[in-house]
Amino acid sequence: MADEVIQQPQQETPAQPPDTGVRRERLAWAIGIAGWLLPGLGHALQRMWGRAVVVFLAVGLLVVAGATMRGNVFSSNGGDAFDTLGYIADLGTGSFYLAARALERDGADVSMPMEITARVFWLPPAC
Repeated sequence: MADEVIQQPQQETPAQPPDTGVRRERLAWAIGIAGWLLPGLGHALQRMWGRAVVVFLAVGLLVVAGATMRGNVFSSNGGDAFDTLGYIADLGTGSFYLAARALERDGADVSMPMEITARVFWLPPAC
């Protein structure tokens, strides 16, 4: 009897339903779209709180800084390739693009590059 080995019944692993891959793919798309609509939301949905806050603040502060300096917010009816690429890049900020469009009342101020540099670095005006 000492030579007998007690065998444990093997547990069967439950088979995952076949639609698990489809569900995960849909969830990934939903998180990606949510992260585009509001930068940082995709990370928040994955419970990566630090990254969510950093992404939200980084993109949000850049949009606010650009709007306060009256930077160019591109529109879809651009005249050349640069305007089209700028519009595509602006769309990458998601809902912040709409906020920047709302903040841009007077249009872009690109007439005096030195004045814009002075605004960025808070330099005193030239005499």
